[in-house]
Amino acid sequence: MNGLPLPQELYLIAHDQSGRPLVHPSSMAIGLAGAALLELVVGERVTVSGGRGALADDTTLGDAVVDGLLSLVRRDRSGGDVRSWIRQAAGEVCRHTQASLVTAGALAQVTRRRMGLLSQTRHEITDMAWVVRACSGVRAAAEGREPPDARCAALCGLVGVLEVDAALYLGQPSNQLVVRLRAIAAEHSPMIREVIGIVETLIRDAAVAIYR
Repeated sequence: MNGLPLPQELYLIAHDQSGRPLVHPSSMAIGLAGAALLELVVGERVTVSGGRGALADDTTLGDAVVDGLLSLVRRDRSGGDVRSWIRQAAGEVCRHTQASLVTAGALAQVTRRRMGLLSQTRHEITDMAWVVRACSGVRAAAEGREPPDARCAALCGLVGVLEVDAALYLGQPSNQLVVRLRAIAAEHSPMIREVIGIVETLIRDAAVAIYR
C-alpha cells in the first residue's frame, strides 16, 4: 500500500479537525469496514461476486484494521456473506482506525473539560495536511485531472455513499459531486461497484433501524 490504507483515509475525510464525525457513527462504522474490505479487494486478497466473497490470498497487507478483516475472512463461517463480514468488522473498526491514526501521528487524543465539570475525549486531527493528502486523489479524479487507480476509485465511491464530499472543497453542487464520485467507483470495476453498493445498502438499513 502506498500512503495510508483506505479506512484511515476515509476516516480523515469524514471527520472535522476537532474530531467530530461528519456522518452518523453507525454509517461511519459501516463505511470504514467497507473501506477495509475494499483494501483487500484492491490488494487481490479477496474476490467478491453476487454478494459472496472468497479468500484469494491470505498474505497480510501490514495494517491492523485491514489485516483484522482478513483474519475474519479466513475464519469465516457465513459461507462468504459479504454483508456479514462488514457488519462484524463495523463493531470495532472506528476504535482500531483511530489507534492506527494516532500511531501514524495524524490524530492526537485530547481530553477537555466542558463547563469545568465534565471531561470529553476526542481524537483531533493534528495537521490538516493529512486530510489534504487523503483528499488529493479523489479531488483529481472528480475534476477529471487524473484517471483514478483502483484504490482512488474505491475511495471516491465511499466518499460519495457517505456524502462527506464537503471535505473536498471543490465548489461543486453536492448532489452533482456525489453522483460523479459514485460513477467513478461504478465504472472502475465490477467488484468495487458491488462492494460500494453493499455498503450503501447497509448504511440505508442502519438509518432506517435508528428511527424505528
